[in-house]
Amino acid sequence: MSAIGHVVDEVAGVLAEVDQDAFDRLVAELREPGRTWFCTGQGRSGLVARMAAMRLVHLGHRAHVVGEATAPSISAGDALLVLSASGTTAVSRHHAETARGVGAAVALVTTTGPSPLRSLADVTLDVPVSASAQFGGSLFEQAALLTLDAAVLAIDGGDPATREEMHRRHANLQ
Repeated sequence: MSAIGHVVDEVAGVLAEVDQDAFDRLVAELREPGRTWFCTGQGRSGLVARMAAMRLVHLGHRAHVVGEATAPSISAGDALLVLSASGTTAVSRHHAETARGVGAAVALVTTTGPSPLRSLADVTLDVPVSASAQFGGSLFEQAALLTLDAAVLAIDGGDPATREEMHRRHANLQ
């Protein structure tokens, strides 16, 4: 099998195992009106978190990437989206503890299993990654990105008016 075939098979296998009810709960959280979303993750998971923040902005949400110079402080009623395969990443755990401490919601995208971050989350979406031929956490990061893109698709519903609004919010200083 080719390397591309391996990646396709692995990602498709993980996405097929994502729990629909948990996915729907995450989508419901992302649909909550009036929230400011803060997105975080470390390493490549942080890059996926940045992409998720961008799509939330396209949907019309206020969204920030944790650690960016223009990110305001998180407050009650806001929400933190955390991506952490292990659920134990110290920096992400600190962010979740801070969010909980001020009354913000916490949404976690992780792999299966108990973890400190899971105990802090209001909603958890498991991306059930097991063994992979790929290096490091590549499979988690790929599947998490596609799962979050699917959440955006679920929210916009393919509605032409929503898509037009999303295009208006898309970057134009390029």
